[in-house]
Amino acid sequence: MWWTKWGWLAGLLLALLVTGTAYAADDGLLARGAYMAHVADCGACHTAPGGAPFAGGVAFHLPMGTLYAPNITPDAQTGIGQYSEAAFTRAVRQGIRRDGATLYPAMPYPSYARMTDEDLHALYAYFMQGVKPVAHRVAQTGMTWPFSMRWPLVLWRRLYAPDPAEAQRQMRERTFPDPLVARGSYLVEGPGHCGACHTPRAVTMQEKALTALDGTPYLSGGAPVDGWRPVSLRGDNRTGLGRWNEQDIVRFLATGRMPLGAAFGGMTDAIAHGTQHLTPMDQLAIARFLKTLSPQTPAAQGWQYDPAATAALRAGDVSARGARQYVDSCAACHRTDGRGYPTTFPPLAGNPVVMDPTPDSLIRIVLAGNILRATRQTPSAFVMPGFATRMDNGAVADTVTFIRAAWGNNAPAVTAEDVDKIRRTLSSEHPPLSLPMN
Repeated sequence: MWWTKWGWLAGLLLALLVTGTAYAADDGLLARGAYMAHVADCGACHTAPGGAPFAGGVAFHLPMGTLYAPNITPDAQTGIGQYSEAAFTRAVRQGIRRDGATLYPAMPYPSYARMTDEDLHALYAYFMQGVKPVAHRVAQTGMTWPFSMRWPLVLWRRLYAPDPAEAQRQMRERTFPDPLVARGSYLVEGPGHCGACHTPRAVTMQEKALTALDGTPYLSGGAPVDGWRPVSLRGDNRTGLGRWNEQDIVRFLATGRMPLGAAFGGMTDAIAHGTQHLTPMDQLAIARFLKTLSPQTPAAQGWQYDPAATAALRAGDVSARGARQYVDSCAACHRTDGRGYPTTFPPLAGNPVVMDPTPDSLIRIVLAGNILRATRQTPSAFVMPGFATRMDNGAVADTVTFIRAAWGNNAPAVTAEDVDKIRRTLSSEHPPLSLPMN
């Protein structure tokens, strides 16, 4: 009889209706979703310092105004609690909100278009059942007209965002000589959305390349934002990862520090909320994929250490531009030979950030300072104080020029006008870091 065959199901449905109990995802699915939230670095954008996880409010200072990351907790009124799985998937992959409005492309949906159905299903389950709902309404009041209007974003999305079905097909059909490289490609080009920061953008703000298939612009270094310029992740010897090996990259992803450099700017958040939580195998997959990327400029001169500046400083010769400022303010940690004390105080000699054609990041670090955050593998944090209140624009320009010229770095000089441009990006929300004075 039908009731013997289907009675158990009817009984279960009746019990659910009577008790109001909703279907719950199993622990394995929620764990996978939590892991994907780390892979996709959701916390870096949607968790404000000192705020509740994923409750939004993080400010992004853009040329067209200030954008605030929305609340993505499952709160029904101020978050995404009323999103169905289909609406959630459409928002993540296509940048379309539940009400049909287009998200600003600060949300990296052109990369998320490559995320698999399984990963998105787990991510949805986690946000709906594994994240605490928080009532926190985030108003978008900082964008200037006409960028405050969302309807033009529909045209932008149709012109520059990939079709998810096509992105999925391309991902399935690509072949790799190593399964680990294939996994790294998915993590970097998809949920990890590395290109959103590390790939240059056109004047219309789209990334000039979305995957490694699009040529050498991919991951060749992003445009400066708030005085920070994301570096190249390609194999360039001076300003990329040409002198990093796989284990250097793995160590950096896990700790934010390695012998040739340290994390700064937005990458500190990406490590804190994201990459340090990845499995060692996924960290290695990312590293192995990145090491497949050829240099953007193969014929560019490599870096070789030049001891001339070291010899001059140790002989008491501070006649070079900025040498006196460097000795007085920098040498105690970074040493007269520019080699620093890795992995506590990063080297300046041969540092890709120092040799970047655009000096914005180095200027910003000198002005505002930097924090090497504690991670699970490196439990101690280190702070470099900012010099914005102790050095005028000319002194900062001289110091940065010395660093960029010494030890074989041979990068162009910096002007006081360059420093003033970055100083203007400092805000009361992000004051220069300082150390207690005794």
